[in-house]
Amino acid sequence: MSDATRLSVFKTYKLYVGGKFPRSESGRVYEVTDSKGNWLANAPQSSRKDARDAVVAARKAFGGWSGATAYNRGQVLYRVAEMLEGRKEQFVREVAEAEGLSKAKAAAVVDAAIDRWVWYAGWTDKIAQVVGGANPVAGPYFNLSSPEPTGVVAVLAPQDSSFLGLVSVLAPVIATGNTAVVVASAKAPLPALSLGEVLATSDVPGGVVNILSGGTAELAAPLAAHQDVNAIDLAGADAELAKELEIAAADNLKRVLRPQAVDFSAAPGIDRLTAFLETKTVWHPTGALGASGSSY
Repeated sequence: MSDATRLSVFKTYKLYVGGKFPRSESGRVYEVTDSKGNWLANAPQSSRKDARDAVVAARKAFGGWSGATAYNRGQVLYRVAEMLEGRKEQFVREVAEAEGLSKAKAAAVVDAAIDRWVWYAGWTDKIAQVVGGANPVAGPYFNLSSPEPTGVVAVLAPQDSSFLGLVSVLAPVIATGNTAVVVASAKAPLPALSLGEVLATSDVPGGVVNILSGGTAELAAPLAAHQDVNAIDLAGADAELAKELEIAAADNLKRVLRPQAVDFSAAPGIDRLTAFLETKTVWHPTGALGASGSSY
């Protein structure tokens, strides 16, 4: 068959929930267009039921992921970066179309996103030394503080940075042992949905990251009110929506990271790593300390 008569195979984008690729349970899709309004693909329009299913998957995966060694999580995240490097051409095309960038600028964005992922992978076994440690106390005790993951974190991905922004808000959440339910950029969800394919072919256990596409407000509302979601990052919410979600999140005292102006091309620091960590402090007696010194 000649190229002139060949029909292109259009890609069917699907959600990524629990390590699988379901369509939205509602059966809905919506058109995704490029910066000039040209049709790119139909993306699944997730429902409240999809959001609840994603939380169930994230909770199921939390025990194993949070219980893995920090070193192992770093290895897994680095493997994701390896897979992203191998599929760089695809992401360059999707980012260029989503954000209206030239191929060269899109390539620079994708390179930065992969580098950002590697950067966070390197922090998995170091963050405990930075934010934890031994505390001096008045008494014969060891007093040790160590960070622990918060739990299931809902992440509203940035609307205008479809890949670098997505990586910048997702990687720190899972690097510290949390599991995530990600609501992709509503207008540019394709790089996020493709990231799900990379995660599925890496060593990330199913359910650690769950990716939904659709209306940000429609999906964020049930996630903010969900009693089994422990924290929410409002990066992709506007001011009005963020206020509504903060009120809903207060019902079970979720941690809330408010939206703020962020230059995702700049060095990120460790703020997002520490945003979804809890500190556990343990006291242990050292033995009676008398004039003659320790009893040991």
